[in-house]
Amino acid sequence: MAFVLGSGSPRRLDLLGQLGLVPDAVRPPDIDEDPRKGELPRPYCVRIAAEKVQAVEAADDDVVLCADTTVALGRRIMGKPADAGEAAAFLLALSGRRHRVITAVAVRRGDQIWQRDVVSHVRFKRLSDPELNAYLATNDWQGKAGAYAIQGPAGAFIPWISGSFTGIVGLPLAETAALLQAAGHPLHGDGK
Repeated sequence: MAFVLGSGSPRRLDLLGQLGLVPDAVRPPDIDEDPRKGELPRPYCVRIAAEKVQAVEAADDDVVLCADTTVALGRRIMGKPADAGEAAAFLLALSGRRHRVITAVAVRRGDQIWQRDVVSHVRFKRLSDPELNAYLATNDWQGKAGAYAIQGPAGAFIPWISGSFTGIVGLPLAETAALLQAAGHPLHGDGK
């Protein structure tokens, strides 16, 4: 039984390390991640995680783990910004407000799929123009849903969260551990 991570995210790899797990293979799936017309953030996130886990090639006995993290401001899905202009627009929309970070996790072994999603709430402080411009100059917004990562420089903008810190980073550890155990995969190197 091999353990396959269906994600190219270095953050997810680091978080799995906290569970004592090192994937036998890393195979990020190539799927269309565009939201459907009228699709709400939570169902979108759950659908993308499920599509990712089904798209990863693996043997029947392999355990495949995929996840998707979505930043939601009301009904609006804030994906990964295309450029600094879009990143600035996202950050200005989040400035001084609360939003949700949804991470859906899907684990597959053979034909069986186990799924969980975790919704956390994050409050951004009101951003000044110098703060926004200095942050954009770091390029830390690139490749990040909502144009930020809580564990990076943008952490200075977040005075309050409610929910799963690791879920906000990109992989809720308690829920992920439970899914992997349900699929029969040992944690912390047990049984290897």
